[in-house]
Amino acid sequence: METLENMLFEAASQGNVDTLKKLVQEDPIILDRVIVNSFSDTPVHIAAILGHSDFVMEILRRRPEFARELNLCQSSPLHLASAKGYIELVRVLLSANPLMCLVRDRNGLTPLHLAAIKGRIEVVKELVQAKHDAARVIMGQGQTILHLCVKYYQIEALKLLVNTIRDQDFTNCKDSDGNTILHLAVADKQDETVNFLLMESATEVNAQNLRGMTAMDVLIHSRRDVRDDEIEETLKRAGAFGSMEKKSLVQINRNIGSPGLNLSFDHFDFSSNVKGNRRKKMFKQKDDWLEKKRSALMVVASLIATMAFQVGVNPPSILVQDNKTVNSQSTLALIPQSYEVLESIFILNHLKLYGPFLIANTTGLIASLSIILLLMSDLPLKRRLVMGILMVITWIAITAVALTYLISIIVVTPEEEREKKSYVLVVGFAVVTWVGLIVLLLIGHTIRLIIKMIRLIIKMVRKLIKCSSPKERIRGSGIPSHGAV
Repeated sequence: METLENMLFEAASQGNVDTLKKLVQEDPIILDRVIVNSFSDTPVHIAAILGHSDFVMEILRRRPEFARELNLCQSSPLHLASAKGYIELVRVLLSANPLMCLVRDRNGLTPLHLAAIKGRIEVVKELVQAKHDAARVIMGQGQTILHLCVKYYQIEALKLLVNTIRDQDFTNCKDSDGNTILHLAVADKQDETVNFLLMESATEVNAQNLRGMTAMDVLIHSRRDVRDDEIEETLKRAGAFGSMEKKSLVQINRNIGSPGLNLSFDHFDFSSNVKGNRRKKMFKQKDDWLEKKRSALMVVASLIATMAFQVGVNPPSILVQDNKTVNSQSTLALIPQSYEVLESIFILNHLKLYGPFLIANTTGLIASLSIILLLMSDLPLKRRLVMGILMVITWIAITAVALTYLISIIVVTPEEEREKKSYVLVVGFAVVTWVGLIVLLLIGHTIRLIIKMIRLIIKMVRKLIKCSSPKERIRGSGIPSHGAV
């Protein structure tokens, strides 16, 4: 008997109907025995995954209950045929048992879900016609088949389902996070899907998820992409706006309905909130830049500190030899006849420049060491104040290095070249111009930093005054104030 069953499975893999008939003639209960003893794939599962519709039809004609059998993955033959896109085989299985459209596998997917995920459009059409309710089966996390179409980029299956069902509740169904398919399409930058959904009158363009975000809010807070402008224009044409803008619109409608007020929508720019949010996002990206460059800035600061220390203990100059001869008849017998004195050209010929050189070099050293100290102290670089202070110190260190370089070039240049003022003049003009620009930027940034600090202080003072006012104390104690209605 075991041999006959093996032959049956081999005939299923080959789709050999003649062998099936011979086996049934030899053993009339072979199909019944397979149903009882098979705990994995049945011959119908094997034939279904290989697309042998004639073989499946012959078995179902004799034993229709094979259409209900599930394998170890809880998949029915209809699951396998739908995933593979065998339209004729799907029709054969549906004729045996249409209710198998609603059966879920181990992952909670129905045959219709698998067909939509795989983009089997003809199978999707056949399954929806056979069992209309199969499209409304909810998966885990509250996802519908439309959510799966967006998730797996199956725009054609999505169009077919939306146009076939034609139900506003179905199109705007939300998952467990409150996201509609429009939320998902905008977040994933699927511009074609967004265009299709916004063309449908059933799509609610300003639906909010559990976080109170509309599709426009999702676009604002999502990663930047080249398709953002096109999607934003499409949403605006459809009347979409952010949740904050929606609150503003409700307030405007109330004001219009109030007597004595004559307001026009032309006076309000609903895109201002969107631009404001994008500006905040841009500033946040700038703040994150310094956090990401922490290690690189540490290396640069260490390099500047090393250079400043080396130049400080060994100024840029050559040593001149001063030979002095001592009379051999001198009474100082211990002194040799000649000795050498090494003196720095810097001290001999550029005594006036030595002071500025030390100041610039020491400033660069202290500034670079300060940068290293700030970075090692693990301060929150995302704070505007800390980032501003670090930026100012960095500019000081770079400017000090430039000035030190200019003085060093003047020192090591021969006197003849300095008198011509050719190379030194060009280098000096370039460095001074660059330093001037850096100083202007430094001044502007410092003023901006001071203004931020003043605003921060004013804000803190206002909060203290507000918290200390009697009205706030009454509200905080839970007793209604005299002005409350």
